[in-house]
Amino acid sequence: MPLSIDEVRHIARLARLHLSPEEEQRYAEQLSAILDYAARLSSIDTSAVSPTATVLPFPAPLRPDEVRPSLDQSRVLANAPASEDGLFRVPPVLEW
Repeated sequence: MPLSIDEVRHIARLARLHLSPEEEQRYAEQLSAILDYAARLSSIDTSAVSPTATVLPFPAPLRPDEVRPSLDQSRVLANAPASEDGLFRVPPVLEW
C-alpha cells in the first residue's frame, strides 16, 4: 500500500515532525513497506491458532508469600526530606 507524500506530511504534522523533502520520500518508502508487510500478515490463516494472553507458561513462577517484620516507621521516614503525620510529604504535582 504505497503512501503518498501528502499522507506522509499529514502523519509528520500529527507527530509534530519537521521533515525535509528527502526524509519525506524515505519515510514514504519505509512506511509503505511496513504497511505492505502488515497486509501480508493479515492474509495468513490463523483460524487454527487459539488466542493467547501471554507467551509465559502458567502458573508464573512466584515466590511463596511469607510474613516478615517490616521496618519501623520512624526509621523509614528518617531520610525523607519531609514527612507529616507519619507519611512522606511530597510537592504537589497538580494544582487545583
